[in-house]
Amino acid sequence: MAEKVRIAYIDPLSGPFAETGINVLRSWQLVAEIANRENWAPGHSFEVVGFDNKANPQESLAMLKSASDNGFRYIAQGFGSGSALALVDALNKHNQRNPGKEIVYFNTSAGDPDLTGAKCSFWHFSLDSNADVKMNAMAELIASNKAIKRVYLLNPNYALGQQVSRAAKEQLPAKRADIEIVGDDLHPFGQVKDFAPYVAKVAAAKPDIVITASAGADLALLLKSSRDYNLAPPIYTYYAVAPGMAVSMGAGAAGKVRAMPYWHANDGNAASDAVVEAFRAKFNDDYFVSTTYTGMRLLAQGIVKARSTDPTQVAFAMEDMQVDSLNGKVTLRKADHQVLQPLFAVTWAKAGGTGMRYDLGKTGHGWRTDERLPAEKVTLPTTCSMKRPSAS
Repeated sequence: MAEKVRIAYIDPLSGPFAETGINVLRSWQLVAEIANRENWAPGHSFEVVGFDNKANPQESLAMLKSASDNGFRYIAQGFGSGSALALVDALNKHNQRNPGKEIVYFNTSAGDPDLTGAKCSFWHFSLDSNADVKMNAMAELIASNKAIKRVYLLNPNYALGQQVSRAAKEQLPAKRADIEIVGDDLHPFGQVKDFAPYVAKVAAAKPDIVITASAGADLALLLKSSRDYNLAPPIYTYYAVAPGMAVSMGAGAAGKVRAMPYWHANDGNAASDAVVEAFRAKFNDDYFVSTTYTGMRLLAQGIVKARSTDPTQVAFAMEDMQVDSLNGKVTLRKADHQVLQPLFAVTWAKAGGTGMRYDLGKTGHGWRTDERLPAEKVTLPTTCSMKRPSAS
């Protein structure tokens, strides 16, 4: 029987992080339109509806209840590992208490390694590469550059930022003993109005690079203060590739801001170009979060394989599934529900030259690929010990 499969997107749609949330909601909705038009799940259609969690874990739980009460069986979220961990815990309890009304969760970007490690869940599917995977790849590149010896860590004070700090302090010295961590600060999440004091402290430590997992408005303000201060060392970021960052960087960040995304517009394929251009035409904005495409591909193929839209059956069907995404073929690992995919070492640079077809935010600048790291090179083993429901 034909069904409309509805996804509740639970992320900030108001407040300082709204630009990111609205962009990702529109990304899900555009890919749903593509899936419907191209009949990815024959006989079924998709709809994505936004629920505003105001970047708050408690609001996320309230939005989850609202979505459940309104019959949604699939949710998506990604901004903030605190919200992600709260949702996983709530879904574990909800699904155990409500057999036949289970809900599956697609995580677009929350990168706390515990989500696919100590707190992994059968109901959670991680579409982004987690913080440990990215730090391992970033640390390899940093260690290969002998000019880098002094590293400053500046991260948000919540689950993800703490994990990034931990991973950097473990992995960087392990890969090269002469690398020194010369600063390790955690800033309040979503509360700092002026990062000048933090930037001044960074400058005083004289690092060769800065590493940050700050995101959204926090990262925009950090980059602004860095530009105003004329901070010399490059900034290695986790989320400078996210919506809203391009205008914050502009020409002044060229060559100074680096990132480690799983995809970007200047290293896509024909399908990628079509999505990027359709998004620009429809929303006059840039498409950033290709995990929305990966998630919709997995869901559609899971429905086809399971011959059902039932979340439990679809979840089992998606395990070890390989799909064509915008960064090539990716695999959903059964052991921890982590998508295994390539990573790209990129630098913010002037657009228009070879390999720089797309600028972002109408700035005349975009991301340049320095190195493509295949999935088999960046994949880490999992520590997940998953509790699984009956497959019947």
